Amino acid sequence: MGVPRPFPGSPGEPDAPVQDREEVDRALARLGAEYEAIETSLLALQDHAGRRLLEGAGLAGTTKERWAAAERSITLLWTLFDAYTAALEQARELRERRRLPSPEDLAELTGLLYGDGVTVPGAGPAAAGDGTPDGPAPGGERFSLDALVERINGLYAQSLDVIVAADAVWSALPARIDLLSAELQRTRSLAHSVGVRPGEHPAGDDLERITEELLRLRERVIADPLAFWVSSSTGSSAPGGGRPDTVRYDRAARALEDIRREVAAVLDVRQDAERRLMQLRDVLSRADRTLTEARQARGEVLAKIAASEVPAVSGPPTALHEQLAAAADYRRRAQWHRLSPLLDSLEERAEDELLRARESLTAVTAPLAVRAELRGRLDAYRGKLARHGLAEDPLPAERYDLARRMLWSAPCDLRAAEQAVWRYQQAAAEALAVQQREDKGDS
Repeated sequence: MGVPRPFPGSPGEPDAPVQDREEVDRALARLGAEYEAIETSLLALQDHAGRRLLEGAGLAGTTKERWAAAERSITLLWTLFDAYTAALEQARELRERRRLPSPEDLAELTGLLYGDGVTVPGAGPAAAGDGTPDGPAPGGERFSLDALVERINGLYAQSLDVIVAADAVWSALPARIDLLSAELQRTRSLAHSVGVRPGEHPAGDDLERITEELLRLRERVIADPLAFWVSSSTGSSAPGGGRPDTVRYDRAARALEDIRREVAAVLDVRQDAERRLMQLRDVLSRADRTLTEARQARGEVLAKIAASEVPAVSGPPTALHEQLAAAADYRRRAQWHRLSPLLDSLEERAEDELLRARESLTAVTAPLAVRAELRGRLDAYRGKLARHGLAEDPLPAERYDLARRMLWSAPCDLRAAEQAVWRYQQAAAEALAVQQREDKGDS
């Protein structure tokens, strides 16, 4: 390795081993490679598109504060790099004096390469803008070349993080906001064509709110992109580790999509309004006819059926007809946004009205149905007796005539007629039983 011997550039330090020629050459090669990498990185940082945007932007908030600190760091980076360059050049020149360096040369090279003999004015923590309370030492801060590389790398990573994060937000959000704004304008035009306007329809008011939100969001993103940066949750220290915060954009996009669906529904109403109105008229017409039939049937039941409770029949659905007329007026005035919810409501209520009318007709005509069932039952038993030659037997014939008179007279007492039919059924059953017994006795 070398012989312990003090080397220059480390005042106050104890003796340190002097490196031999091979170790010195390896250190120079390593530091030279570091130099190339640092120079390439600094030039790339200087030409980074994000940096040029930051330099020319009217910044605010978090981005303004962090970029001011980053600019100080970048200035310091070049100062540190110049000091590194000068120290490395000094070491190279010393090494190139002789092919085989003397012990004094090796001692001096060891001091240059490993000692903290590089003084950088204004390179303390406060100058770097890292928020630490300690400022630079008077006359500057002393570094070894390795410490200088470490300091350069740290400041570079901090500065690049600001630039990359801002550039990522600017690359992602403004373009997406502009596309969403263009889509919003198309939706607004379509919405206006179907009457969805601010002050007239909730979706029109929502469109205005989204428009204002996108304007505010774009202005904020341009002025303070770092306010929309979410650092990586993995704790990565790599520059630009994170993603743009799209919460506000996503919320506006979802709201616009909801409005688009609502406008599409209104458009469907416009295209299908006449058919739906005709269907509504047809349903309400059938309900009216059914109610008319029910009222007529009720009069007939009251005239033909006695001792029976017949439910009242309501009048025509006047309110529905008025709303149907309003729907037709909305269609004539192209007020599709008003027509859409009205048609939805009318279609459901019209079907309910038709069902109610049919139930009313069924309830009203129930006594007539009961009379028809009793007539059918009476004739069925009469036919059965006739097939057995018993239709003219005195008792069944008497009871048949009584039940028939009751069922075919008006008004008909259903309770009494039902009892008469039941008695006729009993007489018919007894006559059939007697005939069966006589047939068995003859055999």
